[in-house]
Amino acid sequence: MTTDAWLLLAALVVVLLAAWTTWTLTRLRRLEARVDRAWTALDSQLARRSALAAELARDHAAALGEERAARLAAAAAAARRPRSGDRELAENALGRRLRELPPDLAVPAALRADLAGTATRIGLARRFYNDAVRDTHLLRQRRLPWLMRLHASRPLPRFFDIEDGLEEVTSATGAGRSRA
Repeated sequence: MTTDAWLLLAALVVVLLAAWTTWTLTRLRRLEARVDRAWTALDSQLARRSALAAELARDHAAALGEERAARLAAAAAAARRPRSGDRELAENALGRRLRELPPDLAVPAALRADLAGTATRIGLARRFYNDAVRDTHLLRQRRLPWLMRLHASRPLPRFFDIEDGLEEVTSATGAGRSRA
């Protein structure tokens, strides 16, 4: 091969590497935006659940019982502003308090429906968020992005794992479909 052919081949390799790098960086930016949007949706649903729990504890303390209402209000407040900084722990505590409520509690049906709907939306939002985080981790841990240190200065997003009962929701939905 002549020198011109080697230079042309080297230029082609450089152009292909630059195109791949640009494509990967664009994909990483899109994944980062997807993580941000999914976190916003999850955060808003978690805030809605804590607001509904606080409303339940405040407005229906007689139906709950004073002690249970106080524990629920404390868990809702801790979920909004976790003292230790561990939001997952605070959200799990609130979720447990809400699951401990008796099914025949004398509260308005609309409030019960809002709480149930919010619980389902939290499970789905958490799944979307964790999927986006997983995709980001997988792309950044591939060999070439890791070697080229693409987005290395940006922190990897953290998974958000709470007990949200999503498995019960999806298995009940699947079971309902199979019977029809």
